[in-house]
Amino acid sequence: MWYHKPTINEELLQSLPNLKVVASSGVGIDHLDLKLLSSHGVKVANNPFIVSTDTADLGMALMLASARRLVEGHEMAVSPVTEYFPADWLGVEVSGATLGIVGMGAIGYKVAERAKAFEMKILYHNRNQRKKEEESAVGAVYCKKIDDLLQQSDFVLLAVNLTPQTRKLIGKRELELMKPTATLINISRGLVVDQDALVEALQNKVIKAAALDVTYPEPLPRDHPLLKMKNVIITPHIGSATKKTRWIMMEEMTESIEAGLAGLPIPREVL
Repeated sequence: MWYHKPTINEELLQSLPNLKVVASSGVGIDHLDLKLLSSHGVKVANNPFIVSTDTADLGMALMLASARRLVEGHEMAVSPVTEYFPADWLGVEVSGATLGIVGMGAIGYKVAERAKAFEMKILYHNRNQRKKEEESAVGAVYCKKIDDLLQQSDFVLLAVNLTPQTRKLIGKRELELMKPTATLINISRGLVVDQDALVEALQNKVIKAAALDVTYPEPLPRDHPLLKMKNVIITPHIGSATKKTRWIMMEEMTESIEAGLAGLPIPREVL
């Protein structure tokens, strides 16, 4: 499966009686009905580790681009009508700012490692607190309640899996807890954010900006309000989109398929 295609449902499974294994690109499995697949004796594999580094890099890139208004700046610099660069065209500081990471798994932790190099103050919210030595290595402080993180952070970065518990995790209430100067960065799944509430928050200056690698649907309808906002950056779900990583993802998927067909233990099997 690549980009969640083809859709695996009962009809497809009935038409593929010899199917043994589904190898899905990327780490997310929210598009798969694991119980349905298991009922047909089909095993599932994904790429849970290889995507972490590139996705963390993109999270930092989105934060920097939004803070320093790189997209707007580029458009100004290349515009045929630009005659001068205004002196009062300003971004916000990243170094020394507070970053709140929601979801401190492999990706979230790699973001924290990068943020430490920018001398950021790092808060994180996770189902489970990390080991003290892991926290110390990046200077991260655990927030048991997400509300505490939202109220203190200059940048809030989402790096959680999409589950029933995280669906629309960030809604109207959560956005209103954030600073009016804060930026929301989403590198997880579009449905982790209530998109209508985000539009309203941006329009009413409840928060300052958003930088999104994911939306719902993907791509957004061409008349969607998020596409018209200067304080929004959207990229086309490219967290793992580097040549090396995509090549390794394909190798891992092939390895899982070959193992499944040979009746061997499947590397990176989703249990």
